[in-house]
Amino acid sequence: MTSIAGLPDFLLYLGTAALLTGLYLAVYTFATAHNELALIRRDVTAASVSLGGSLVGFALPLAVAIYNARSVLDCLVWGLVALVVQVGIYWLVRLVLPDLSRRIEEDRMAAAVLLGAASLAGGVVNAASMTY
Repeated sequence: MTSIAGLPDFLLYLGTAALLTGLYLAVYTFATAHNELALIRRDVTAASVSLGGSLVGFALPLAVAIYNARSVLDCLVWGLVALVVQVGIYWLVRLVLPDLSRRIEEDRMAAAVLLGAASLAGGVVNAASMTY
């Protein structure tokens, strides 16, 4: 069965991506000054928009890292680079809006949309830069 010959590699990279995504969510939610998951549980849309944009902004370069990886280690390294870039984007947006977390906690969408858009833009540029 050659149609599923790549299944072990698929599962290895999928598992690696799941691990990196879980690590990303743990690091990112620890790095922010607000608790996204608690806010989302309280139906604070701004927290969902900002975290969702950040998650997609991480997934884009992770997908490119998987596509270009020569090994799982290569994928892990570039996935960690994507993680650092996304956390850096959060901190850059906080420089522009020092009260970013308070605004998100208050469900103010302008700040959340800015953070989500910056995260997406950073993810796209990050992914495009991974053309090693």
